[in-house]
Amino acid sequence: MRRRQLGNLDVSAMGLGCMGMSEFYGPHDDEESMQVLHRAVELGISFLDTADIYGPHLNEKLIGRFLQQCSAPLQIATKFGIVRKPGEYARTIDNSPAYARAACEGSLRRLGVDCIDLYYVHRVNTQQPVEETMQALAELVDAGKIRHIGLCEVSADTLRRAHAVHPVTAVQTEYSLWTRDVEEHILPACRELGIGFVPYSPLGRGFLTGTFSASTEFADGDFRANLPRFKEENARQNLLLVERVQALAERLGCTAAQISLAWLLTKGDDIVPIPGTRRQHYLEQNAAAVDVVLSREQVVELESAIAGLPIAGERYTREGMKGLDA
Repeated sequence: MRRRQLGNLDVSAMGLGCMGMSEFYGPHDDEESMQVLHRAVELGISFLDTADIYGPHLNEKLIGRFLQQCSAPLQIATKFGIVRKPGEYARTIDNSPAYARAACEGSLRRLGVDCIDLYYVHRVNTQQPVEETMQALAELVDAGKIRHIGLCEVSADTLRRAHAVHPVTAVQTEYSLWTRDVEEHILPACRELGIGFVPYSPLGRGFLTGTFSASTEFADGDFRANLPRFKEENARQNLLLVERVQALAERLGCTAAQISLAWLLTKGDDIVPIPGTRRQHYLEQNAAAVDVVLSREQVVELESAIAGLPIAGERYTREGMKGLDA
C-alpha cells in the first residue's frame, strides 16, 4: 500500500470508510466487520473513517474495540456536528463550541484513545460562525485532544474563512465518477491552501461497481432504497455511465470498482478515497486499485465516454441534502 499526504498528515493512499459496518446499509455483523478491519491493516490500510452519528455511536465503539486488538500504527478520523436521535434519520446541525467540546470527549471515550488524529466538522451550520467553531477546535488541538482539523461538504468560501483561524488538514466531500461538483470550486481551493481531499462514496454507494440493476431490491434498513439516484427510472439512466466504466475495466482486466477508484487516484496525490465495505472480498479488490494505473489517454477516453451522460437524481433525500456546500 502506498502512502499519501493530507496536508501534513501521512496516511495510506486508500482509506476505509466504516459507516456501513454499523448502519445505513441493512443488517450489520460486528464480528464480520472486525475481520474486515484486521484484513485492512494486513493490506496496509491505516486510515479509518468513522463518525459519532454512525449508529449513532455504534461505529465508534466498534472501532474502539478494534483498536484494543490492533497494535499497528493507525490514523483515525471521526466527526461531529450532525445530531440525530436513535432510530431516526432526521437531523439537526450543531457546530457550537460547547457541543464541539462535548462531542470530542464522547468520541475519545468511545474510541478509547487520548487523541483523535483527524476531527471533522461533519456538516456546517451556516447560522453559526465557522470562526467560532474553528477556535474551539484549535483549543482542542492545543489541549492535545485532536491532532488535525477537517471539514466536510463545505463551500470554498467557508473553507477559506475556517483556514484563516486554524489550518485545515483535509476536506471530505462526496466525489466519484457520478459526483464531480467538487472539481469546480472546492478542490481548487484545497490546492490553493495546501489542504488534502478525502472523497467519500467514491464508488457511488456501490452503484459504480456494476452490481446493481434498475430493479435491485434493498434489504430492510438500507437507506439507498430511498435515494433518488437508485430509484428505478433514474437508475436506468445512470447505468449507462456504469456500462462505459465496465467496458474499460474488461479491456484492462480489472473491475469497474477498481477503475472508479483508480480514476480518482489520478486526480492528484493529495486525494485519498475512503471506499467502505463489510466484505473482505470487496476490501481486497478496492485495495488493489492502487496498482491499477490509468494512462492519461485512458483517463481522457473514460471522461469523454461519460461526458454526455447526465446523472439522474439528487445525491440524497431532502433531509440528507442539509448542510451540503455550506
